[in-house]
Amino acid sequence: MTLILSIETSCDETSVAIIENGKKIMANVIASQVQSHIRFGGVVPEVASRHHVDQITQIIDLAMEEANVSMDDIDAFAVTQGPGLVGALLTGITAAKTLAFVHQKPLIATNHLAGHIYASQLQQPLFFPLMSLIVSGGHTELVYMENHLDFKVIGETQDDAVGEAYDKVGRLIGLPYPAGKHLDNLAQKGKDMYDIPRAMIHEDNLHFSFSGMKSAVMNLVHNANQRGETINHEDLATSFQLAVIDVLTTKIVKALDAFSDTQQFVLAGGVAANKGLREALTARLNASYPDIELIIPPLRLCGDNAAMIGAVAYHQYQNQEFVDITINANPGLALTE
Repeated sequence: MTLILSIETSCDETSVAIIENGKKIMANVIASQVQSHIRFGGVVPEVASRHHVDQITQIIDLAMEEANVSMDDIDAFAVTQGPGLVGALLTGITAAKTLAFVHQKPLIATNHLAGHIYASQLQQPLFFPLMSLIVSGGHTELVYMENHLDFKVIGETQDDAVGEAYDKVGRLIGLPYPAGKHLDNLAQKGKDMYDIPRAMIHEDNLHFSFSGMKSAVMNLVHNANQRGETINHEDLATSFQLAVIDVLTTKIVKALDAFSDTQQFVLAGGVAANKGLREALTARLNASYPDIELIIPPLRLCGDNAAMIGAVAYHQYQNQEFVDITINANPGLALTE
């Protein structure tokens, strides 16, 4: 049995987990900072860092208590090295380095994006080759994997991430932070009444672009305001969400056709919690690719959490991919590094 204590502080959640053999959650404690950032309409890096400093020790203690283990039981410590906010990352890294040094246990540096993919491993085994779509506030990437920890980015956004576009469109129509989930809720109630462009949907590649879609919504709202017209927010949310889903699912189909040996498809990242996307992707893959297993993690594992870090770190532990205490944060860390 391998027990890994993992720490995730890449953005605005302070999380510590105890994971057994990379798949069983003994504890997964998450302290959200949403209430502190609402008034700013987004995450303020300095505020996030201060919260992590205030909470990290308490969250470690709570995770140990919930798992009912001692530091002697822990085999290794894992921490998110990047990508993320540098100050936030440094808090978690400092805590993990301290624990590894004091208890003389191995230290594992993990990639936040890899963690999102491996969140699904906490529900069921991963089989290869697999493909994953990572959709979050900072990333939109199609990833092909032939084995554990073997990441090949086959498509990615050329500008805004899909989660960022959701937040900005939501903010434009007055939705509170984080706007993505509120926009998803609105989209369930409206009709497709507005023409939103599907950027790059017909291009012969697997890349994405959401900046133009966001700008189209901004121009639509601005022009309506200039003319004194009223925009139906529910219909606008529906039209925007359907455009996004159309682009994402079309690119996924192209990718699955190009990599026809894919056995599993994993939807990963914070935007994987989007109800419209979950339903549309399930219907599309069931109809067109019944032999490919679709894995979508439960809502509690879609957002940032330390359990997913412990899941990927287990395979790094098996490979003895350890780092020393000179490790530093890497806010721009790529999945393939």
